Amino acid sequence: MTESGFKFSILASGSSGNSFYLETSKKKILVDAGLSGKKLAQLMSEIDRSLADVDALLVTHEHKDHIHGVGVLARKYGLDIYANEETWQAMDGMIGQIDSSQRHLFEMGKVKTFGDIDIESFGVSHDAAAPQFYRFMKDGKSFVMLTDTGYVSDRMAGIIENADGYLIEANHDIEILRSGIYPWRLKQRILSDKGHLSNDDGAETMIRTLGNKTKKIYLGHLSKENNVKELAHMTMENSLLQADLGVNHDFKIYDTSPDQASPLTTI
Repeated sequence: MTESGFKFSILASGSSGNSFYLETSKKKILVDAGLSGKKLAQLMSEIDRSLADVDALLVTHEHKDHIHGVGVLARKYGLDIYANEETWQAMDGMIGQIDSSQRHLFEMGKVKTFGDIDIESFGVSHDAAAPQFYRFMKDGKSFVMLTDTGYVSDRMAGIIENADGYLIEANHDIEILRSGIYPWRLKQRILSDKGHLSNDDGAETMIRTLGNKTKKIYLGHLSKENNVKELAHMTMENSLLQADLGVNHDFKIYDTSPDQASPLTTI
């Protein structure tokens, strides 16, 4: 009998680099490779897995903290790489040569089946060519990745609602960002509709979208300069408690790390 659901680990999440790993009995998939090949190999070994066994790498968008290791992994391990047309064009000068047989399209708003898991892509609002994130679905279970967006539209909220687990952006605390050392133009970019979700935005998104199936919420893509892990966690927890949602009862909130893999978890 094959195991139901799937396993995942957030290998790294933060402004310095992002990567997510997911496996079923038939497929092993990475989403983004925003760190060096060496670092990604180390993160995989933390969960007792090897990059040599990965079947496919999905790319969300072309920013360096999501694609830094894409070219290296493609060449070293012969990985199949999936991205939409605009992201391929934007990445082209940044990842070196990748054999045409390894280059695949995963267009926005589509569902693709990889072995025994369905993956839905959906567009987000971020200052990249055509950024998209993913919902993974198998055996009635689902997990949503949603970072790198300036806001969450009703369309996006509808696509991601009532997942079993979420990786949701908690990039910055608005007050820390406003009073911090970043140039004003960069602050404006982060706070804009094409920037990043703040702690408050991430919490509001979860209030809108979590459902009775939801068991795990991971806080992701925290800024090193403009956030504090404890503050992000407290903001999410307090907001959900104020909305009368079952924090630590119906579901749990987890932190992520920019340089340490989360334990391999079954959903």
